[in-house]
Formats: sequence, C-alpha cells, structure tokens
Amino acid sequence: MISLYTFHTPSDRCGYLPERTARMRYEIFSAISPDEYAERMKAGWRRFGFALFRNDCPTCQECRSIRVDPRTFKPSATQKRVFKLNDGTVHLKIGTPSVSDEKLALHDKFHAHQSEAKGWPYHGPKDESDYLESFVDNPYPIQEWCYYLEGRLIGVGYVDPLPVGLSAIYFYYDPDEAHRSMGVWNVLSVIAKAKAANAPHVYLGFHVRGCSSLEYKAKYRPNEVLVEGVWQSFL
Repeated sequence: MISLYTFHTPSDRCGYLPERTARMRYEIFSAISPDEYAERMKAGWRRFGFALFRNDCPTCQECRSIRVDPRTFKPSATQKRVFKLNDGTVHLKIGTPSVSDEKLALHDKFHAHQSEAKGWPYHGPKDESDYLESFVDNPYPIQEWCYYLEGRLIGVGYVDPLPVGLSAIYFYYDPDEAHRSMGVWNVLSVIAKAKAANAPHVYLGFHVRGCSSLEYKAKYRPNEVLVEGVWQSFL
C-alpha cells in the first residue's frame, strides 16, 4: 500500500444519528492490493475509490462493520418473497465498471428520489468525470453488477472481490421499481454468488442502531459485527 496522507473530518452533526456528533478518519492512498484492503476491512475500514475511511467518534461507537457468512445464511420470509418476485425476471450481468448515459440518468433519478423521500443531500446530476472518479477508477479490478428488466437497466451495484469474500460497495436502482425491493435483491444476489464461490463472508459496510437507512443490514442472518476490534455474533 502507498499511503499519501490521513486526516480527520471536523466534529459535526452525525448524518446517521442527528442528535449525536460524528468524526471520520480518512486515509488517502495511491495504491493498495486486495489483500491489503481485506486486512483493513476486517479491522473496520471501508473503501471508496482511493480513500479508506472509518468512524472515529469520541463519544459514540454505533457505526459497526457487519458481515454475513453466506454458507450459513438463512433468508427471512420477506427475503424469500423478494427472491420469488425477481428470480428469472430480473437479469444480472457482472462486468467491468464503465460509465454510460443510461447509468448517469439512473444514478440521478435514484438520488433525486432519495433526496425527496428521505432527505438525502442532493447536489444535482453527476457528470461523466464525477462518475468515473467515484465508480470506475479503482486501485484494483472490481465488479460492476447491472440488473436488467426486459432489457432496461434498473439497478447498478459495485462489489469488491477480495480474499476474505465479497464486499458490497454501493448500489442504486430505479425508484419506479421499488416494489421489487432491488436493494434486498442485490444483497441476496451478492450472498448467493459468495456462497457459490465458497467465500467466507459478505461485507455489508456499517450497521448503525437507530438509523433506519442502515439497520436493515442486520436482517441478513446470521451475522457478525465488529466490536472493539473483535468480530462477534450479532443477530
């Protein structure tokens, strides 16, 4: 790994738990291998582009990395219904990340909807260079998961294939297909692929108790969370 510099964000209102104060630690790098990142991820770091980050809040430890063992995963009744609805109807194509007008339009549609429905910050459409920087330029080869319904793109996800399993980086979808629970379908698909490859874990990022946008991750069971450097059974 070639680290360039690290920094802390100023303490500010938490985006997950607004009544609390948050601070993040970032490390910017120019090169990192899948093995090096896997070790960082097991220690609670996440990657986006050429940046590693994790929470470093003095008075709160609710941001906890969560992972699922695909070999023991048991879908809930709701997850089984999502599987039945989408299996054989929504088609997945896994390839190399790229940018297109179709992806840019879908990304903008999703974020505009989330801004209105959930109050997410929205700064207008990404242009091609922004999208390249966010999703296409990576320190090692990653996977782009594109979901199609009758030939129409309705979801895009980015996944890190690592020695310790698969890590779900980011996902966006067509709000008009909300009844399909595409976010759930994406996680189920990642778990299924990991199980087929006999991968030990699927990493889902941070779980935050009290934040509805992140609590859903605990519904993929059984799972583990990272507490003070130790992975523990959660739900």
